[in-house]
Amino acid sequence: MSTEYSSGSGDVSVTLRLLWGLDERPSRGPKPSLTVDKIAAAGIELADEEGLTALSMRRVAAKLGVGTMSLYRYVPSKAELMDVMLDRVIASETMLSHMSGVEGKGWRERMYALAYASRELYLRHPWLLHVSMARRLIGPSALASFEYFLDVMADTGLTEAEKLNTIGLVDGYVTSATRAVMEAAQAAERTGVSDEDYWEAHKPFLEKILSEGHYPNMLKMREGVFEEAIATSFEYGLQRVLDGLEVLINSRKTD
Repeated sequence: MSTEYSSGSGDVSVTLRLLWGLDERPSRGPKPSLTVDKIAAAGIELADEEGLTALSMRRVAAKLGVGTMSLYRYVPSKAELMDVMLDRVIASETMLSHMSGVEGKGWRERMYALAYASRELYLRHPWLLHVSMARRLIGPSALASFEYFLDVMADTGLTEAEKLNTIGLVDGYVTSATRAVMEAAQAAERTGVSDEDYWEAHKPFLEKILSEGHYPNMLKMREGVFEEAIATSFEYGLQRVLDGLEVLINSRKTD
């Protein structure tokens, strides 16, 4: 799937007003049948079900049971809609549930919970991994998430630049690790060959090659170790990222 670019392909000033509700209709008069948030929710549901390639103003309108033109009274185009979708999806119960039990704890526990919350968000909404965040607009949910990150690191002794780099480091790990897992899961669907059949086809060849004694370390590996490594890979990598940060943070406390 090709990468979609958010924040910049539409009218930035319009998107910012949509994100912050600055164009909301007055409270007096008949209640509108649609809202920006309702349209964004339908877009998120459509992208969850069929991917970003299915996202269009026409399809969103059909999902809401309204005419396509009626959407344009609230959202001018798909570009602005996607920006709102990105911000609103962050405010999900999934994110909040992961972090509700770590309030008041140390930076490591809170960062750990935040990483798993982000991973779960990507797993629930796979299309997020196909959207470039290089020029992301700042909406209420994105700003709240950024503030939470900064609060997690408030007493770590890191400089402001290091805090920003830490956010990038953790988010980069979560994104890349989750993408690898999802691509592996999608391989069977896209190729029509299951993982079991794929590796079973390799088995006779590998047994012959390994029996010749050229790869002694590989030959010593126990059966099932690759499955174990895959199952524990995210946890292992995250802990090593946090270990590295802990060394840096502890060094600041002794300076």
